[in-house]
Amino acid sequence: MKNFWKLMLLSVFVLVLAACTDDSEVEPEGGAEGESSSSEGGEMVLAFPSDAVSMDPHGSNDVPSEQVRDTMYEGLVTQDENLEIVPVLASEWEQTSDTTWEFTLQEGVTFHDGSEFNAEVVEANFDRLLDTATASPRSFLLEMVTEVNVVDDYTVELVTEFPFSPLLNNLTHGAGKMISKDLIDEDYQNAIDEAGLDMTLEEYYELREEGGDEYEEAANAIGGAIGTVVEQNPVGTNYLQFESRNPGENTELTAYEDYWNGAPTIDSATFKVVSETGSRLAELETGDSDFIAQVESSNIERVESNEDVTLERTDSMSIDYIGFHTQKEPFDDPRVRRAITHAFDKEAVLSGVYNDSGRPAVGPLAPGILGHSEDLESPAYDMDRARELLAEAGHEDGFDVNLMVNDDNPERVDMAVWLQESLAELNINVNIEQVEWGAYLEMTGNGEHDMFILGWSNSTGDPDNGISPLFHSDMVGDPGNRSFFESDELDALLDEGKRESDQEVREQIYQDAQQLLVEEAPAIFVRHSENLNAYNNNVEGIEIDTYNIFDLRNVNINE
Repeated sequence: MKNFWKLMLLSVFVLVLAACTDDSEVEPEGGAEGESSSSEGGEMVLAFPSDAVSMDPHGSNDVPSEQVRDTMYEGLVTQDENLEIVPVLASEWEQTSDTTWEFTLQEGVTFHDGSEFNAEVVEANFDRLLDTATASPRSFLLEMVTEVNVVDDYTVELVTEFPFSPLLNNLTHGAGKMISKDLIDEDYQNAIDEAGLDMTLEEYYELREEGGDEYEEAANAIGGAIGTVVEQNPVGTNYLQFESRNPGENTELTAYEDYWNGAPTIDSATFKVVSETGSRLAELETGDSDFIAQVESSNIERVESNEDVTLERTDSMSIDYIGFHTQKEPFDDPRVRRAITHAFDKEAVLSGVYNDSGRPAVGPLAPGILGHSEDLESPAYDMDRARELLAEAGHEDGFDVNLMVNDDNPERVDMAVWLQESLAELNINVNIEQVEWGAYLEMTGNGEHDMFILGWSNSTGDPDNGISPLFHSDMVGDPGNRSFFESDELDALLDEGKRESDQEVREQIYQDAQQLLVEEAPAIFVRHSENLNAYNNNVEGIEIDTYNIFDLRNVNINE
């Protein structure tokens, strides 16, 4: 870790915010160090099926947002192509006790607003992320950090409530990205003014430090306005800076020439919302967009046959799954959940809907993640067994159910139709409700569904983040557990797993957790997806990682 520049040279990504939700999401960045140069790479246009939900790194936990935010913000550390932890805003670190980590910070780093990055900035970001007023859906990733101690200007100490093995992995997540402290202060001041509180910014910060009822009252008062200023003018340290945004249409970013690790070659990047897949393909083929995300598997042949474009296929660590609201009848009965799992022909869906793209899943952890097991067995497709279980549960005559899906993902809609037709054989009437992405996250977070289809990207690469957000009882609702699944046995396993430092012991814990999930069936685990993106051949230097996050720093667009 001492040799920072060597590690930065290794942090080039082989270019997968799963939720969650998610699809929640990670954000590698940093990139290979290069000589500082003026921006001559051109103006890049990227088309995406969904708009970013938030410009605030503490504001939402979804992949579409992170794909934009990752170009503006940086964290202390990130992951290289081998998922090893490498430096970004921290040059080195040391674990000084079971619960204490000390980070040495980069010097000479400035935010887009010209303010300096230092240890006080790190403290301010943790305070904001974990503030009740912020109500961040990402706070769970770092809520175990109980103290942030400023040792000196460029040294900061993080103290956790208990030994927490995934800390470094969690710091690579977007939740750990740094916002300008000046912007944080401005955001809080605006919220205090909007709430009409008779207190200064400093007085609120003092209340927050003390805690108690008075703090909670103030936090509740300003909570509705927290994030307003950050949304309007986000400020990070990364190679692109915010220029403008038209929600639902596009977000424009421009090169940050004073970027601490060398000015980018790219001049600007416009993230454009093009929901319909055919329209995105047309954008690529006409040159209106240089890059398109989420090429559906049904279009692989079309893209690969076009000699002017490149299809980038990357195995991901994400999980596509069908979730049950386990606190609603009839899905509060595990026999009903298992029955529908048996009625889902996974192989047929992978072939018929996904054109054999991706890998079949048995549990939430993908190959390459600690705890993944080839010995885990998925319930077989068996309609007779499904009927037997429904009869045991008293539902041999079937029932009506609402299946919610986001309307910008045709493959999920197709899978919903497939399930609808299959369950009709069991006298189960499935109503498919297609909902806009932002509303979909809100509605499923509130539990306004019977069943739903979603993905989770495991955006830290650690098994804790692959299971806990989806199924721990502490995560029910918006943070990720949209199945509203609660199990003391699973909670105990997951709590033990994140505290355990022995990797062999951790591996067995997460294998046991997945076995329990197969038995309890709060979800049908469909597949570990394959990231399918495409770009014109005149685009050079784009890097796409396993989390489906894009590094555009070294992009050149050849005319």
